[in-house]
Amino acid sequence: MSDKIGQTSLVLMHYSLALTDGTIVESSFDNEPLEINMFDSSLPEGMMLALIGLKTGDKQTLTLTPEQCFSFRDEENIHGIPLSDFSEDLTPEIGLIFNFGTPDNDDLLGTIRAIKDDTVEVDFNHPLAGLSLVFSVQILDVNNTHAFLSTE
Repeated sequence: MSDKIGQTSLVLMHYSLALTDGTIVESSFDNEPLEINMFDSSLPEGMMLALIGLKTGDKQTLTLTPEQCFSFRDEENIHGIPLSDFSEDLTPEIGLIFNFGTPDNDDLLGTIRAIKDDTVEVDFNHPLAGLSLVFSVQILDVNNTHAFLSTE
């Protein structure tokens, strides 16, 4: 059995995401490591592909394009919401990120971009959309011995 990361591996790793100017967006290096299932991870596809073939002890730093991370910004994901839809204890302020409920009872993050008269402009693009990111990983453990249930 290979000790390299494949499409069905369980992986324990430290990671960081940084802007190309070096600003750290998030990091696990000073906290608990992240455990991911390669077969159902919520990491963007480009980050998943960057892990394939790595093994325990490997370190890697790559600059990923917007297509490989959180895609490009889409102006159609910016919407006006009536100020009256916000509760009194959740006052919108420019730059704040709110968790909005959808009609399907899903959660959707939105960033307040502007407040104009009685309307709040909310950007539902991922906050890192349109940015190239520096993805650094240190692989702590790779598990390829787990069993999977067949879906057939």
